[in-house]
Amino acid sequence: MQEEQQPEAAADPMSSSDVPEDGPKETSSVSQSISDADAFKILLEMKMKKRQKKPALPSTVTELNTEDGSKVYVVGTAHFSDSSKKDVVKTIQEVQPDVVVVELCQYRVPMLKMDEKTLLKEAKEINLEKLQQAIKQNGVMSGLMQMLLLKVSAHITEQLGMAPGGEFREAFKEASKVPFCKFHLGDRPIPVTFKRAIAALSFWQKVKLAWGLCFLSDPISKDDVEKCKQKDLLEQMMAEMIGEFPDLHRTIVSERDIYLTYMLKQAAKQIELPRASETEPQRYIPAVVVGVVGMGHVPGIEKNWNSDLNIQEIMSVPPPSASSKIFKFVIKATVFGLMGYGCYRIGQRTVQFILSMPAAQSYLQKLTEIRSQH
Repeated sequence: MQEEQQPEAAADPMSSSDVPEDGPKETSSVSQSISDADAFKILLEMKMKKRQKKPALPSTVTELNTEDGSKVYVVGTAHFSDSSKKDVVKTIQEVQPDVVVVELCQYRVPMLKMDEKTLLKEAKEINLEKLQQAIKQNGVMSGLMQMLLLKVSAHITEQLGMAPGGEFREAFKEASKVPFCKFHLGDRPIPVTFKRAIAALSFWQKVKLAWGLCFLSDPISKDDVEKCKQKDLLEQMMAEMIGEFPDLHRTIVSERDIYLTYMLKQAAKQIELPRASETEPQRYIPAVVVGVVGMGHVPGIEKNWNSDLNIQEIMSVPPPSASSKIFKFVIKATVFGLMGYGCYRIGQRTVQFILSMPAAQSYLQKLTEIRSQH
């Protein structure tokens, strides 16, 4: 399931061979395979020369190792930080990874290819159309939660004049420059996270959380962002609001720590080298992986690294609770009530406007005179 969620920034060298199976001669097939293997070796040697044996890495990087010798360099970032972008670029250039894994899912892929100006505009413009799209995609409850969290992100964006996800865009660009480097999405799908988060809250907890998100207005400075390098700013703000809801923190942070750890370990599997012929034994080399995640997830990834992980449980979506159904009904009733009241007010004003027109008043006066004559 996870493999389908992992687009690649570069072609897999193992699938680059274009040898026809029914070629006229076996020797030409072997020759082509040798040529592919030689080309791979040359590019691999170039990559290894650039790869530093003792890389000079930023202080935000945590090194993890697997049992088969693969190395994973986890870059802890602040989502609204220029220095985090530099940390990501430096790490990828130093270690020349085989795989880059980022804290994104397929629903947030567009931010990788959008420029900063467009993203800044998108983040600030939260309108009814976006709300309808979110509700259509994720349901009423999850859609509203998504829009409220976008409001938090938009608030930070407006305060700083900086769009989120710059470190992920830098990772995508740098990964494309490294030979045979794959680009994987490592985060759990947003709809699953929101639906599990909603299911974890009672009716009044949902109301209280929504109220806190709706009236978020505290000023934020760039210095505040840099001070939050040890704990991601967006997640820190969320943690302050959801601190009294342990179940919500579990679904939004702790479960995603497990998912990110699992995806990093999957990416760190040994790499199979191409063979010059069918008789040559298969050879594997340890992989080098760079993970780009919010700083708040790094402790959880370290904690789960040596555990046997099963993500099936945290991928399931529980059925809606009674409180969710009540909250959903209240939201719908409120929306339709406001729409009905709006139509009533518009209709009332329209009638008053028409009746105030001279032609209408003249017509009503004639109608009154006719009735009085009868």
